[in-house]
Amino acid sequence: MRLAGRRAIITGAASGIGRASAELFAREGARLLIADVDEKGLEETARRISASGGEVRAELADASSEEAVRGLVERCLDELGGLEVAFANAGIAGSLTPVTELEVEEWRAVLEVNLIGPFLLIKHAAPPMRAAGGGSILCTASVAGLRSGAGPSPYSASKAGVISLVRTAANQLAGTGIRVNAICPGLIETGMTRPIFEMARAAGKEGRIGQLNPLRRAGRPEEIAAMALFLASDESSYVNGQALAVDGGLTSTLPFVPGRMT
Repeated sequence: MRLAGRRAIITGAASGIGRASAELFAREGARLLIADVDEKGLEETARRISASGGEVRAELADASSEEAVRGLVERCLDELGGLEVAFANAGIAGSLTPVTELEVEEWRAVLEVNLIGPFLLIKHAAPPMRAAGGGSILCTASVAGLRSGAGPSPYSASKAGVISLVRTAANQLAGTGIRVNAICPGLIETGMTRPIFEMARAAGKEGRIGQLNPLRRAGRPEEIAAMALFLASDESSYVNGQALAVDGGLTSTLPFVPGRMT
């Protein structure tokens, strides 16, 4: 029960990493307020947590809306009595359109959810955490924010921004007891990435999924949730301002041909 008695907000909790994290946090004793724009998925996550004996509240909310994010924090404080963990996980991928052909509207839409969303949760979660003596803020970034070639252009730029935001916020909150960290998942099968997996399976290439990382496989949402739990708990009490890759080793090396160094 590593989060016993702690109050946590998780955005993007209707599926994938958000759902896996919400379920794990609840099992570890956290009292949850989960949010998403996917009403059906959000209700299913809440149902699963409640059926397992966890305490959860769900709210249909747009993570890129300041009014909505402010409301989430206020509701958590009012109904749960405090806030120790805030996980800005909501995100969208955007298309694979080349940057020279991309419309400004799409670029803006991706950044609003993926980068403005985490900024808003940090902005509104930090003051009550500071008043209470500390807390942990987590943001989902991506290996696409560390290297080119792991995602669409606006997605990659937004995740690089999340990494910078986390580092900046961690330093601006120095001395408050608030830790701010980012998780950088590699290839994980979620609702957002499922089309990639389905195309590979349809082409008979499922065995090649994740072939570029040393573990030679894709990851599972539960493996990212385990890192989120670590960062939310006291076990990571000296981890701050970091962007931690959970990618099977993908970002540990440069491209190479196995058995050859040139």
